[in-house]
Amino acid sequence: MTPGITAEPTWFGHPRGLTVLFLTNMWEQFSYYGMRALLVYYMTKQLMMPQESASLVYGAYTACAYFTPIVGGVIADRFLGKRNAILIGGSVMAAGHFMMAFEPLFYPALVTIALGNGLFLPSLPSQIGDLYAPGDARAGSAYNVYYVGVNIGGFLAPLICGTLGELYGWHWGFGAAGIGMLGGLAFYIWGQRYLPSQSPKQFPRQPIARSAAPRLRFPRKTALTLLAIALSVTVFRGAYEQVGNTLALWADVGVDRHVGSAIIPMTWFQSLNPLLVMAMTPPLLAWWQRRTAAGAVERPARRMALGAAIVAAAYLMLAGVESIGGPAHWLWLVLFFVILTLGELHILPTGLGLFARLAPKGLGATTVAAWFLASFAGSIAAGLVGTLWSRTTHSGFFVLLALIAGLAAAMLLLIEHTSSATEKLSETG
Repeated sequence: MTPGITAEPTWFGHPRGLTVLFLTNMWEQFSYYGMRALLVYYMTKQLMMPQESASLVYGAYTACAYFTPIVGGVIADRFLGKRNAILIGGSVMAAGHFMMAFEPLFYPALVTIALGNGLFLPSLPSQIGDLYAPGDARAGSAYNVYYVGVNIGGFLAPLICGTLGELYGWHWGFGAAGIGMLGGLAFYIWGQRYLPSQSPKQFPRQPIARSAAPRLRFPRKTALTLLAIALSVTVFRGAYEQVGNTLALWADVGVDRHVGSAIIPMTWFQSLNPLLVMAMTPPLLAWWQRRTAAGAVERPARRMALGAAIVAAAYLMLAGVESIGGPAHWLWLVLFFVILTLGELHILPTGLGLFARLAPKGLGATTVAAWFLASFAGSIAAGLVGTLWSRTTHSGFFVLLALIAGLAAAMLLLIEHTSSATEKLSETG
């Protein structure tokens, strides 16, 4: 039995704690994606912001939501412990979502959500590794299973929060997001008996012998490789993060959403990505496992490069569709999400798993927080790129996004070919 776990039985072939963690993050993702589905539309339609300003605010918010975990991870590891960090961070996030229901509190609410997210986000996935004994073969696939679980919340959010926001008022949608966050906290508190102890790392206050001091350092080559991967993901997110930004605007003005006499709500398309993550992950994992059993060794950087290239192809497809002229049929947008999601599953869970599995003992949340540094920088880049939406043709803009994703693919291939540290990263699960 894995140390620290109080029950041996499993759920879905994994420790029960994994189910607790993805149920917790499922509802956190519900709150995040519920608010994100409404944010650009709320700014442009309710607050009457120019598109360029709305894209910048969107990029700045998502960047801050990824930057605060860098500090929050350190606080969780050294002072609060992961459990307290999740409870405090989740409560602050819920308060921020409810503040979004009041128009004068728009900017303070965004800041509040980002601060709470800083404690919550790195502390949850960094607990996954604690559920498995060293050498447990299930550990590699745990992050993909976790990724499916959290996307359930991302799927439900636009359908519920988006529908409430479009039909009954944006503030109803934001309120529903806050309720989702409280649901996540309730699941986490309920499932404590299935999780290991998460006390903060204790560092001695008195001078001690050098040989007895805690050694909390990365091997240099591994650190450099992870840094290079983070830079590549930063570039990738400049294109990927347009899904909730300019792509959402295109769904409103550039897509024919009619089904007979009915019109598909524009926010509903944002449910496609998490739905497809859930549908495509099991067969994709089975394919990778068959390849591994057949003796094929696929480096994580190469897998991630393939994912970035697939996303580039998705944007090139949209560029071709848009160049034809006239509103695009909504099925093209569905096909885009199918291709985008396939690429996403190659790159994002793989990268998160690398950072979490290679973390030194005692610095799990801090290392996962470093992964989100790439998301922070990439979100800023996405906000800046998004300002070009109104300054160029839609077709040209999609070509630009394809070039950005293609550059990320090239960078990841270079890492795979040049870094000797990738020898340590060959186990992808």
